[in-house]
Amino acid sequence: MPGPDEVLVRTLFSGISRGTEALVHRGGVPEDQHAVMRAPFQDGEFGGPVKYGYLNVGVVEDGPDALRGRAVFCLYPHQTRYVVPATAVVPVPDGVPPERAILAGSVETAVNALWDLAPLIGDRISVVGAGPVGCCVAALCARIPGVRVELVDVEPSRAGVAAALGVSFARPADAATDRDHVVHTSATEAGLACALDLLADDGRVLELSWYGDRRVTVGLGGDFHSRRLGVVGSQVGAVARARRGRWTHTDRLGLALELLADPVFDALITREVGFDRLPEEFDRISAGERNGLAVRVQYENR
Repeated sequence: MPGPDEVLVRTLFSGISRGTEALVHRGGVPEDQHAVMRAPFQDGEFGGPVKYGYLNVGVVEDGPDALRGRAVFCLYPHQTRYVVPATAVVPVPDGVPPERAILAGSVETAVNALWDLAPLIGDRISVVGAGPVGCCVAALCARIPGVRVELVDVEPSRAGVAAALGVSFARPADAATDRDHVVHTSATEAGLACALDLLADDGRVLELSWYGDRRVTVGLGGDFHSRRLGVVGSQVGAVARARRGRWTHTDRLGLALELLADPVFDALITREVGFDRLPEEFDRISAGERNGLAVRVQYENR
């Protein structure tokens, strides 16, 4: 039973953060990043066995009156029920279905990325990598007046998702060039090279991919310096510097949940698996299978 300042949450759905959780599953978190990449309610240490995850949506079964019966989001691993401090959960806004709220992590990453990117009205922006995070970045950029957004991916099937988000689509060989900004999310060396190729002079790539223990070669020869190109990292673990003095992690997560009132984000959830099938799902993801976009885990006890 929860204590006076705690809640008991029954999980309805959880989401799989495909890139990060695949690295954790295969033991690819570098030793010097163990502390940085530790999930808030992680059990065990990297290298395994470890209970990991941070996209959990459930209903409060017991706790403070203001939260009892509410759907909440929590940075908790895949688990049927759990007890956490009441301050660790964020209520899902009315109008946001719990099954869609598992995307809060991807939208929060996209919000942080836009704070780092600081796009302007009329900018030409490409997003290389049409995974959940890349699609969320494209969707938010498309809301800025006059901004032209192109989603770039090697999978032609992602064109349908791009259309649902209201942005254009291209495969790398056909992608538009002379872009003011390029956001890279594919976590591949080829994707990063493509992102650099698409930039206009003085443009920069915002790198959202995390490569774990893999080494990646970046082409800094040729015209990289003469065109004054740039590559800058963005990571959701810290609030972007432009907002750090005024926004907390909880504020940012609350904003992400509010943005999920838009049903356009439903296009990003393309696979659902039962909680009992998680081991098999992680094996598939770690093997590199591109079986859709966001994976939603369904719990029978809902």
